[in-house]
Amino acid sequence: MAKFVLAGRADCPYYAKAELLADYLQKNLPDFRIHKITQHPDIWEEWLKDLCKKNRWSHNKSPIIWRELLDRGGKGLLLGGYNEFLEHAQLYYGVTSSMTTELMKRVAQENLGTHIEKELEKESLKGLVNPLQVWITSASSLACYHLIPILTSGEVFGPQMEISINLFDNKHTEEKLISHKQEAEDLASPCLQSVSICTQAEEAFHGAHVIIILDDHVDKEINSLEDCIRSRAPLCQLYGSLIEKNAHNFAKIIVGGKTFVNLKTALLMKYAPTFAHNIIAVALGVEGQAKAALARKLKITPSCIKDVIIWGNISGNNYVDLRKAKVYRYESAIWGPPHYSRPVLSLLFDREWVNREFVVSLKTLTATGRQFGGMLAAHSIATTLKYWCHGSPPGEIVSLGVLSEGQFGIPKGIVFSMPVKFENGTWVVLTDLKNTEISQQVMTRMANDLIQEQLVALGELANFQPYQSDYKDLFTHLMPDDEKDLILSDALDFLDLVPQTGSEKPQSQECTNSSEGKATEQ
Repeated sequence: MAKFVLAGRADCPYYAKAELLADYLQKNLPDFRIHKITQHPDIWEEWLKDLCKKNRWSHNKSPIIWRELLDRGGKGLLLGGYNEFLEHAQLYYGVTSSMTTELMKRVAQENLGTHIEKELEKESLKGLVNPLQVWITSASSLACYHLIPILTSGEVFGPQMEISINLFDNKHTEEKLISHKQEAEDLASPCLQSVSICTQAEEAFHGAHVIIILDDHVDKEINSLEDCIRSRAPLCQLYGSLIEKNAHNFAKIIVGGKTFVNLKTALLMKYAPTFAHNIIAVALGVEGQAKAALARKLKITPSCIKDVIIWGNISGNNYVDLRKAKVYRYESAIWGPPHYSRPVLSLLFDREWVNREFVVSLKTLTATGRQFGGMLAAHSIATTLKYWCHGSPPGEIVSLGVLSEGQFGIPKGIVFSMPVKFENGTWVVLTDLKNTEISQQVMTRMANDLIQEQLVALGELANFQPYQSDYKDLFTHLMPDDEKDLILSDALDFLDLVPQTGSEKPQSQECTNSSEGKATEQ
C-alpha cells in the first residue's frame, strides 16, 4: 500500500492542485492513501524548516510530499514538491491534472479559510479540555466563601466549561484558605477541575483567564481618609504588574468589594494598561439594595424590579436613578401578561418616603459598609461575570463601573458607574437612553470626589476635600416645593458624620457622602 503525506501552505495554489490529484488517486486506487497537512502562511516556513531539519531533507517550497515507510521501519522518503508528485502520478498511475490557474487560486483561498476555521475550532475544544483559570484575591474573605459554589455550579461560565479556582491571599490566612479549598472540593462539582492556594505574590495570576479582585486587607492602622486612599495604590501597583506579567492575554478582570471600588479599578487600569479595556467594577450590589428597598415598599419581590441605574462612585457618592425603573407582575387594578411593566415612580405615591426614607436607608447601608456583604458581593460579581460571558437579558439596563470616554457629560479618564448592556463578550454603554440627564452640580460632585481620590492615591494631592455645594439647588429639579426642605435637612445631617478609624479601614468615604446621590426625579 502506498501511503503519502501532502503538506503545504494553506493558501498555496500548487498545494490545492496536488490535493485535488491526491484525492482522485485515493478515490480510484484501493491501495493509495493520502494524509494532508496544512499550515498557516505565517508559520509555514518555520514549520517546513523544522520538518526538514528533523528528517535531514532539503526542500524550501510549498507543497512538500513524502512517502511514509513506517511499515519498513524507515523515517519516510521525500518525493519533492508538486512537479515531482505529478511526475510520479503520471509514471506509476497514468494520471495527470488539468486544473486551471484560476481554479487553483480559488481553491487555495478556500483552503486557507477552512484551515483558519479548523484552528479556531481546535482552540475552542482545547478550552473545554484545559480548564478556565479563575483567580480570586483576598480569598479568605466571606465574599469568596459565598462566591465559590456559584462559580462551580456552571451557572456563570456554562455547564460544559471546567474551571480551576486559585485562592490568593497572604501567608497569615493560609489556614482559612485550606478550609475554603477543602469545602470547595467537597462540593464534587463536575465543573470544578481543581482548587489551589497561592500565598506568594510572584506566582499570582499565572495563566489567569478571570481575575476577581475583592477587598484587600490593611494590616497597619489607618488614621485618616487620605492614608486609607493612599494605601490602595501600592497593592494595585503590585497586582497590575503581576497581571501584566502572568495573566492570559485576554483575561477578564472584575473589581468588587465595599471600599474604593472605582479607585481600585482606575489604579489597576493604570498599572496594567494592556488589560485596561478588560477591567470593570461591579455596581450590581448597590442596584440590588435599591431594588430590595423598593420591593419592600411596594410589597413585591425584588426580582420584579428592573432598570434601576446607579451613577457615579459605587462605594461612595452615587446617584440612584429611578426614572427608567420598571415593575413587573405588580398586583393592582391594572394587570397584564408577564412582559407587561409599569414605571416604578408611577406606583410610589408617598414622595416623602422616596426622598427621605429611601435615601436614608441606602445611605445607612453605604455608611456601615453593609452594601457588599458576603452573599450580596458574591452574587453581584457572579451575575456580572455571567452577563460578561453570555450577555445580559435583552432590553435590560445594567449598571457597571467603566472608564469614562466623556459619555453623558462625565469627565474622561475616571471610572464611573453608568448604564450598559452586555453582548458578544463585551459591554456597550447605553448612550442613546432618553431622559437620563443629571444636573451639572450633581455630576460635578460625584466626578470631583473620584478625581480627588485618584490624585490623593497617586500622591499628587495632599488632602481630600469633598465638593461643597448648595444642597437645595441640587434637588430643585428633582422634587416638589413642599419636599425640598426635607431633603436639605437630611443632607446636612449626613455632613455631621465623622470618619471612623481602625486597623482595617475607615468608612469615612461612605459616611461623608451626602444624600444627593439617592434622590429620584418625579
